[in-house]
Amino acid sequence: MTARTRQTSAAPRVWQRMLSGRRLDLAHPSPMDVEIEDIAHGLARVARWNGQTKGEHAFSVAEHSVIVERICRKLDPSMTAKQGLTALLHDSPEYVIGDMISPFKALLGEGYKGVESRLQEAIHIRFGLVAVTPVKLKKLIKKADMICAWFEATQLAGFEAAEADRFFGHPPEGIRLRLAPKSVPEAEDVFLARFRQLMTEIGAP
Repeated sequence: MTARTRQTSAAPRVWQRMLSGRRLDLAHPSPMDVEIEDIAHGLARVARWNGQTKGEHAFSVAEHSVIVERICRKLDPSMTAKQGLTALLHDSPEYVIGDMISPFKALLGEGYKGVESRLQEAIHIRFGLVAVTPVKLKKLIKKADMICAWFEATQLAGFEAAEADRFFGHPPEGIRLRLAPKSVPEAEDVFLARFRQLMTEIGAP
């Protein structure tokens, strides 16, 4: 067998090297290979709406995540710090797999969902959360996510309010946002600051 044949017949690489030096296996992600600095760095560089938004800077998943956690607390002021951390990390797999728009996720189907779920579980375990988000909390996070998406759609992505209402539902009274996309370093810093604040509230070392 030639070197070329051996190279083409070898199994494809399914791990990604992170700036921390970790090698995260996408097929079997280990919590030990998850670092919050890698997550913050990646999410601050992943653009919502495939970058099709107004302004000098893309609206990052990092900034979106901080806002969704804030909306969750508005909807349920009794949220614990661990629940808040779960909300903050709700899109955390995207630091590896990117932010696929909903229409593309629908086309990819179960294969994408499986990879996303395994990554989410590894991330949760790494930071002391239950592997699978409880249904009630998941619904709350989804509601907050849709509220944030409505404001993103109408303020940044060119949607008319009526069109956004059809896809995301109209935000409840009392929740109003004015979005201003941050630079990559700012988005990363804000995400990390909120993570560390929540971990302090939890009492994590």
